[in-house]
Amino acid sequence: MTVMGCIADDFTGATDLAGLLARSGASVNLRIGIPDTSPVDTADFEVIALKCRTSPVEEAVTECKTALAWLQKTGAERFFWKYCSTFDSTAEGNIGPVAEALMAELGTSQTFYCPAFPENGRSIFMGHLFVGEQLLSESPMKDHPLTPMRQSSLVALLEPQVSKPVGLANRLVVEQGADALRARMASLHDENVAHVVIDAVSNDDLQVIGEVCADMALGTGGSAVAMPLPDIFRKKGLLGPPSASAETAVPHGGSIVLSGSCSAMTQAQVAAYAPEVMAFKLDPLDLADNGASLAKEWLLSQKSKASILIYATAEPAKVKQAQEKLGVARAGALVEEALAELAQVALKAGIRRFVVAGGETSGAVTKALGVDKLTIGQEIAPGVPWTFTKSDGHDIALTLKSGNFGAETFFADALGMLE
Repeated sequence: MTVMGCIADDFTGATDLAGLLARSGASVNLRIGIPDTSPVDTADFEVIALKCRTSPVEEAVTECKTALAWLQKTGAERFFWKYCSTFDSTAEGNIGPVAEALMAELGTSQTFYCPAFPENGRSIFMGHLFVGEQLLSESPMKDHPLTPMRQSSLVALLEPQVSKPVGLANRLVVEQGADALRARMASLHDENVAHVVIDAVSNDDLQVIGEVCADMALGTGGSAVAMPLPDIFRKKGLLGPPSASAETAVPHGGSIVLSGSCSAMTQAQVAAYAPEVMAFKLDPLDLADNGASLAKEWLLSQKSKASILIYATAEPAKVKQAQEKLGVARAGALVEEALAELAQVALKAGIRRFVVAGGETSGAVTKALGVDKLTIGQEIAPGVPWTFTKSDGHDIALTLKSGNFGAETFFADALGMLE
């Protein structure tokens, strides 16, 4: 029986969560999209990857409720709504509306929010989200092309998205331990506070949160707050002993990096990798006029052993120029569609190792490759594992990287790990 069912709002976030849960030796299934059959061969943790982070609110809510219904069929009684560790959303949603909809379906009156990921420099203090030493609103996330984050207070971000009161359990409470946090949650519940933001600046804080919230019907947050749960469930007798990861053969064939993210870290990763390999830069304005034909011709002209990078990664000013001429939605869609099409061309050309950067890009590429389930492999960086699956009958290796994750050498590190 599945102990916890998880819903992620994008594909990179889903692999991030699955990878951290798999660290514990628990069994994890990562399913791409909502399965169209009843649950079979279920794992301790079932993770469903959706592509709803920037969908219209009603569409995101409907899709997540359908995912929840499937996960309930696994026998799970605890559920987790996973979103980005930088709380990517708008004043309309989708984080809060989905959480409230899931709460209503589960009949629960309180949930918590904790996108902290200390290993990757995401911390919450007095309700404010930090990226490294910068407030979220002062970090490069302020210029995100789809969800520019101009506010750092998670309470202030969440309040417009939900219909019920929002409260805070701050670090002064969390550092006192589980009993203090439990009392604070109960006090807020008595005040009819349904949505509780919880501070965390270290993995010790995440452990305290896990001990208090492990038995809640619904938890929400970044992947790291779920990381302590397998060991907590094991102590409760809900999980068996850790098991070794299954050995997965590394597929033979060429490799390609497809980057659509425009995050500051991905810009640095592209800058570090491009001079060392065969690289092609996509321009949304050119894609609007000519499609991906030039990029496809270039890709097919490369030698089979070549290391290849195709990217639309650009600095904020360039992104804004394209958005002003094409519109935000169309500019993003053109890049996603081109990279998805190029992934299909690469597969037919014999490429079997894919590194994909960016949440929206990862969703588009994974769907284009017809992937429906991933086996979790070794972590390349915190929250970014290799995964293995089949596409069109071929074994492939696939890593889906959130824009801001990984070191500057991530692309070379990832592919080097498979050698």
